[in-house]
Amino acid sequence: MHEQSNDPLHGVTLEQIVNRLVDYFGWEELGQLINIRCFNSNPSVKSSLKFLRKTPWARKKVEELYILKYKNMSIWGESKSQ
Repeated sequence: MHEQSNDPLHGVTLEQIVNRLVDYFGWEELGQLINIRCFNSNPSVKSSLKFLRKTPWARKKVEELYILKYKNMSIWGESKSQ
């Protein structure tokens, strides 16, 4: 038998996390929640991933926000407008 991981980040890539947060919040609100340049100045998934992979403190903030939303949302496919 395989044990289930209780880690909400298990099996989720950083790219999936960023895309889901952007889908849910949009770049503007995400940039307000986590005030980093890659979210506020000409944002893109590619530039954000490059920055987050090099910057552990910023990646931690993104992962913490994802975990917070993950625990409070029943289905990640939902957007705020639904």
